[in-house]
Amino acid sequence: MRELVLGVDAGHTVTKAVLFDATGRAVARGSGTVPLDTPRPHWVERDMDDVWRTAHQAIAACLAEAGPDAGRAVAAVGLAGHGDGLYAVDERGRPVRAAIVAMDTRAEPVLEEWRGTHIPSRSLELSGTVPFAGSPAALLAWLARHEPGVLRQARWLLSCKDWLRLRLTGAVATDPTDAGASFTDMRRGGYSPELLDLYGLGALAGLLPPVLACDAVSGTVTGEAAALTGLSPGTPVVTGAHDVDAAALGVGATTPGELCLIAGSFSINQVVSERPVVDPRWQVRPFVRPGQWMTMSTSPASVANLEWFLRVTGAPAEHRDGIHKAIGHEVEAHLDGPSEVLFHPFVYGSPYPHPTSGTFVGLRGWHGRGHLLRALMEGVVLNHRWHVDALCSRLPVGAAPARLTGGAAHSEVWSQMFADALRRPVEVTEVKESAARGAALLAATAVGLLDDVTDPRAGAAVLRRHEPRPDRVAVLDEAYEVYREALDALGPVWARLDPPGTPK
Repeated sequence: MRELVLGVDAGHTVTKAVLFDATGRAVARGSGTVPLDTPRPHWVERDMDDVWRTAHQAIAACLAEAGPDAGRAVAAVGLAGHGDGLYAVDERGRPVRAAIVAMDTRAEPVLEEWRGTHIPSRSLELSGTVPFAGSPAALLAWLARHEPGVLRQARWLLSCKDWLRLRLTGAVATDPTDAGASFTDMRRGGYSPELLDLYGLGALAGLLPPVLACDAVSGTVTGEAAALTGLSPGTPVVTGAHDVDAAALGVGATTPGELCLIAGSFSINQVVSERPVVDPRWQVRPFVRPGQWMTMSTSPASVANLEWFLRVTGAPAEHRDGIHKAIGHEVEAHLDGPSEVLFHPFVYGSPYPHPTSGTFVGLRGWHGRGHLLRALMEGVVLNHRWHVDALCSRLPVGAAPARLTGGAAHSEVWSQMFADALRRPVEVTEVKESAARGAALLAATAVGLLDDVTDPRAGAAVLRRHEPRPDRVAVLDEAYEVYREALDALGPVWARLDPPGTPK
């Protein structure tokens, strides 16, 4: 009898395949890294065939670890992937260009034009979000100007996980959480002709994929995909969800008003709500359950900064989870006293509309690598605080502990910083691959192994709880004040340093 489910989580840099039993207990894992390419300033892309190759190799490695014939025990496959960006394919399902990921900022000139019009306010009112540079609306407007041939060749405009589903099943679809990135009417559901026309993209409506429920079976594994992955032909594949929604499911942060933090490539700070509350500081999109919304305040300014730092300093970023303990010891040795070095974690972008960049401030000759790592970790946490403060200013965020997942959750030192900076308890669950687990729970629900994605049989146990420490709360309060002051002061400097080369 098939009683296992496979969850696949395709992030910006790492794709993970995790095999779970029906209650969400991990059985086996496989993973692979997809390099990001920056062929020009502001461009962040990756090869779509590499994305698929990494995914099918991760699935094969996962099933091989589980043992012979593990593929036959898989009842269903669930998918999660990074949101926004653009994966365009032609009539044959082949890529028409490299994938553009959400950290790409080539479309900033388009946004500058839109900011002087009614487009941002009307977009916020209809869709629950103001377009940012990596959103489908901005990227498609940019492509229409600079690469119109790509859009003439395209048949479908997909998100990351939808590209993987196409390769697994040959079927085209998306789900409400990813469809809500740019073109969905937030309240009524479905694609909005008014939104498409608002961006000047009405002619592209036919390129948007059909929208199916997150827990719907949207295809079955083909013979070709089965040969590459080890899955059985005909295995059901479920539509899945945007990875931030899947991660909330995975760690059990689905109660309205409960704060969930994902410290991965992006800084994701989110709350499930029962009514949409719009604000330019966040995005409101449909949640996996009808009648609920995911409110998320985000920026490409979290643990990706650590990956960058380790890469440029020669440290092995490939095993970053394994070196968190070593880094933690290094930082702990420099935690006494106030924050002497400040870091703005904007290597790949920020939540602000004006130019920013990654910046260390306050460096002296006696500072070493440990001081820089402490500053980097604190800078990431303080950026999360900006987002959390925004959410708490208008939403009924409860006093319950925040649930933390993503790369930073692997570090006890970094997790404690979150509790200290946010002045609230932070919990880390035993779940190591939260988005993959959330995708698997959707798959288990689709084939009847669970009654619902919140079935109590699949609850996530708490591994660690971090309470705010008064002395460190005071230190990080002071650091946050300086962080904000420096941000304002550096604005003109960052604008002058903004690299040329963005098409105007």
